[in-house]
Amino acid sequence: MSGASDKARFYLEQSIPELQEFERKKIFSKDEVASIAKRRSDFEHKLNGRGSAPADYARYAEYEMNLETLRRKRTKRMGQKYTGHTGQKRISFILDRATRKFHGDIGLWMQYLDYSIKQKAYKKVAQILTNLLRLHPTKPELWIYAAKYVMEDQGDMTSARSYMQRGLRFCKQSKELWLEYARLELIYIAKIAGRREILGLESHLFEKASQPALDDHEADHIALPVITAEDINPGLSTDDSLDQDVLRNLSKTPVLTGAIPIAIFNAAMENFKDVAFGERFYNMVIEFNSISCIGQISKHIVNSLMSLDSTSPASTNCFIRQPLAGVQTSSPEFPAILSVVLKQLSIKIEMHPSLDFLDRSMDWLLSYISIGDIDPDIRTVIIATLSRIMSRYRTVIETNNGGLSDRIVDLLRGFQSNGLEKLFLSTLAWSSEIWPLHPGLFALKDSMVNKGDECQ
Repeated sequence: MSGASDKARFYLEQSIPELQEFERKKIFSKDEVASIAKRRSDFEHKLNGRGSAPADYARYAEYEMNLETLRRKRTKRMGQKYTGHTGQKRISFILDRATRKFHGDIGLWMQYLDYSIKQKAYKKVAQILTNLLRLHPTKPELWIYAAKYVMEDQGDMTSARSYMQRGLRFCKQSKELWLEYARLELIYIAKIAGRREILGLESHLFEKASQPALDDHEADHIALPVITAEDINPGLSTDDSLDQDVLRNLSKTPVLTGAIPIAIFNAAMENFKDVAFGERFYNMVIEFNSISCIGQISKHIVNSLMSLDSTSPASTNCFIRQPLAGVQTSSPEFPAILSVVLKQLSIKIEMHPSLDFLDRSMDWLLSYISIGDIDPDIRTVIIATLSRIMSRYRTVIETNNGGLSDRIVDLLRGFQSNGLEKLFLSTLAWSSEIWPLHPGLFALKDSMVNKGDECQ
């Protein structure tokens, strides 16, 4: 025990000059300095004694963070621009000791990372990430965190790709890591598209780019072409025809044609061969509906899913929705395309009225209803389609003697939140007949009664 006390005393002695400065400059009173020393002594003896836990280090670091915040406020109020001692080094030292002793506790590592990022200690962040990933290479969420950090905070897409590709070597079976890698690439495409728009490089000047060859699924890295200043600044040339050729070539680079997300999808499907995962990938891709290459990416995904299992509800759902990929609800083409899609949907519902497929159809139709500025006529058509699907839904449920009561409650909440009162009431009425004692349906009925009482 004496060894632990000696170590605690050693660390406490190192803070004596800091406490003396606080008292000399009247940042803290004598009693406050004594209280700080007492708290630090308690923490150090607990940390260096037997039975210390990760929570002890976390509380110690949090105490020092609060103390540092108070010190900064007081020095600012007193007009003192600089003191010889700041808490950043001390807090980092505490967290470094914590992660060395409890290197398996991810919470401590994340606290260390969050603090270092807030302090803009970027070299320290890089060092922490290196140590963390060396100790926990099989945790996909850590590779995702590292890639997002360097992409969003540092703007370094090369390092972000490196983290993702290294992560896939250790976590090849992580579906989430594959999805997040593709999402990262799509975010990058969206950023480039935004910059192109600012530069006036309108997409209507370009022809549709042909899909590049993606034969090497085993490659660790995807090489991108070098783009010069002349490529992105047509004003450097006086020949208009040359300008358009340069811009057309730029639009055909792998970054802008979606070749990299397609390559990621191909490699993932080669690994999983799972249509449910393919559907998740498709749903993630269409979140970036404003990117010009989304239509091409979605078509490739659908073709792959249909070749794998054309009868699966997941494949059929993606196949029917695909014409809408990349089409904005405000565009003139949207109503005509939606009409064709809804006709195909009605045919499929009559031919294969499985609950899985009906569920998927309800979800994507409700996503369009939730768009605030959608045309009222289009909204009416979608609501009518939802009503027909719910009628079919009821028939299938009654034929199978009930089931999926919780799913019906989720749908009712979706109808209620999107203002579909008529559909909500009709569905609530027949579902209450099938499941008269379901607590979720009772709660929805009570909410209707309470709403009516408030209106009176």
